[in-house]
Amino acid sequence: MVEKQRRINSLLLLRQRRRREFLAEIERSRISYRRRRKAFVAFIVAVANAATPTVRRMWTRDRAHCFWSTIQHLGDEQWKAHFRMTRETFDYLVELLAPAITRQTTNLRTPIEPRRRVAIALWWLATSGEYRTIACLFGVGLSTVCNIVRQVTNALVDTLHQRFISLPTGQRLDATIAGFVERGYPQCAGAIDGTHIPIIAPRDNPEDYHNRKGWYSIILQAVVDHNFCFTDVYVGCPGRTPDDRVFANSDLFKLAEAQQHGYLFPREKSTVVDGVEIPVHLIGDAAYPLKKWLMKGFTQHHQLSKEQAHYTNTLSSARMVVENALGRLKGRWRCLMKRNDIDLAAMSNVVAACCILHNVCEIQKDNFLPEWNPVPEEETVLQPHAEIPETERLNRAQLIRSTVAANLAAMLEN
Repeated sequence: MVEKQRRINSLLLLRQRRRREFLAEIERSRISYRRRRKAFVAFIVAVANAATPTVRRMWTRDRAHCFWSTIQHLGDEQWKAHFRMTRETFDYLVELLAPAITRQTTNLRTPIEPRRRVAIALWWLATSGEYRTIACLFGVGLSTVCNIVRQVTNALVDTLHQRFISLPTGQRLDATIAGFVERGYPQCAGAIDGTHIPIIAPRDNPEDYHNRKGWYSIILQAVVDHNFCFTDVYVGCPGRTPDDRVFANSDLFKLAEAQQHGYLFPREKSTVVDGVEIPVHLIGDAAYPLKKWLMKGFTQHHQLSKEQAHYTNTLSSARMVVENALGRLKGRWRCLMKRNDIDLAAMSNVVAACCILHNVCEIQKDNFLPEWNPVPEEETVLQPHAEIPETERLNRAQLIRSTVAANLAAMLEN
């Protein structure tokens, strides 16, 4: 009886094992079949895509007939009026940016070419038009315009900032000093000033950005050479920040004061006049502190001697290059003249990108047109007046200023 039960159990176990093996074989066959079918379908799709172009009727829109298809055939004057630069400068810019903004072609769709990407970004920077309007003009989607503007401005800052905005050195520094000498002021390598750029009220600490004129802004501090090109830009400080504090927080100040011990430019470029070392320096208005490497005019105008008045007038005349450059910047790129509804971080990049584009145009001798200057009724905001710091105590910087003033007066008499 026991032997018979043992045989029955063995048969049951054998039957269960064979059933499991049979089911496992069926599952392996199913998996193999699915793989072969998937590979076959992929092969058929690849052959079909290679033989005939993909036509999608539901999720793509035909945008072939748009303004972009005709604007490329406009005359040179109209082209420059729209894009604020000549075709030659535009093509040069596309060549510089193409490696950073070219997108890969996929089976889904062909990407927008770099030339149209740059055109979309320049159109927005030059007009600050609505995304919807620009989307219709260039035959792209609304969100695409927003993405392209950010991509191009980021590419400008990431790839071209160091190339086109840097303090002069070597022969370029010598040419800059000579350029300011022609304007009547010696030992100068740039003029510094600041301007406010309108923004929407930020979510975090909006009161910090509410300037003295009653609108929200960020501050652009810029150094300009004798050719109206920016050599240093510092942008992003809240609009309520005084100019001297913006200056003290800038990389320019830290470079001269902390890293180069009171000299912004090489000390070997200094000259000695009547036993006083005159370093190569910047010039600024009354809002800036007096430093060895930054000179400004005398502020007590009703008490100035003839020598001091002549120095102040000469410095103010030479310093006009920075005011002219900032005027050209805003006249060419109108997005900086009125409030833009973009976030704060992106706006700083937009301002820096406009400064780079300004330099590209100036270096390429792409002239600024008089009609781009804003007329009074176009001025949507008034710039806050600079706060003049308290009178500095007598120091070496004042000795340098007095020596330069005396030297200019002696040159005038001769």
